[in-house]
Amino acid sequence: MKIIRSLTPLRLGLAGGGTDIDLYANKYGGYILNATISMFIHCTIHERNDGVIVFDSPDTDSYCEYKAVKYLEFDGNLDLYKAVYNRLVKDFDLPVLSFSLHTYSDAPSGSGLGGSSTLVVGIIAAFAEWLHLPLGEYDMARLAFEIEREDMGITGGAQDQYAATFGGFNFMEFYNDKRVIVNPLRVKHWIIRELESQIVLYFTNIRRAAKDLEEQKKGRLVGGESLEAMHSIKQDAFDMKESLLKGNFSNVARILGKSWESKKTLAGIVSNTEIDKIYNIAMENGAYSGKTSGAGAGGFMFFMVDPTKKYRLIKELEKEQGYVTDFHFTREGVIAWTI
Repeated sequence: MKIIRSLTPLRLGLAGGGTDIDLYANKYGGYILNATISMFIHCTIHERNDGVIVFDSPDTDSYCEYKAVKYLEFDGNLDLYKAVYNRLVKDFDLPVLSFSLHTYSDAPSGSGLGGSSTLVVGIIAAFAEWLHLPLGEYDMARLAFEIEREDMGITGGAQDQYAATFGGFNFMEFYNDKRVIVNPLRVKHWIIRELESQIVLYFTNIRRAAKDLEEQKKGRLVGGESLEAMHSIKQDAFDMKESLLKGNFSNVARILGKSWESKKTLAGIVSNTEIDKIYNIAMENGAYSGKTSGAGAGGFMFFMVDPTKKYRLIKELEKEQGYVTDFHFTREGVIAWTI
């Protein structure tokens, strides 16, 4: 029996976050700058011949078994896994499949690193490797977006699916009719290393539901309260791209801080007392600026700091309830292979 694995990188949202949601991008166009990091979703498919489908997610303490059929009903247990299976069977007219699907993430849920979308990409990639499905990078990312946002009705943007699929540093453009253009950035090696040396990645240990944040942002956009902030965040992505490619780190840090201030106007729950406390501790211990990665209100935060002051900042942050995580930027998107 075949064993198939996939490895899919999570991402840091550097600038432009939120401008990829349909409500904004369809009318104004969105820009996002993000980069994948050395934290991954791990996926394994074991081929079976006993007419059973197993989904196993030990990091979320979830496990379920079903009789192998062409359509799995949603029952609140790992429904995202079922949605991927159902869609692939439908789109590619697949026969009834029997398999075990095991996944786990290097980051906790609600981390702000694009975990759920990265998971969908990783599962699709594993199935594509197993069944030789004709899916290019854009095809895979768009399919992942449709499964999560349309089939499952989960609120959010599109950057995570494309980041996980393409990998590396990307400047992304989002337009109406789900049109996305991914522009890989040729960031010099020394710039990437210096950026790594200046960033402290900190998990707040505060879990949050991205869908609640996105719904509140959408509500404010409809009312027009946050439109100016969204335009500013979009411009930040463009400006940060230029600064990053030139190695202008002081400007990268300035834009990061500016984006954080704009982001907080989009939804009242983007920040909170604990997030503000962590941010202030970072600023008092040498950080130039920082922000949350993803929707906000918890998950991971990252700060830019002079590398000579990095140790002191880490020491102070780890006195709080969270912890600092080592990472590197990665150049590859999702990969899958057969054993």
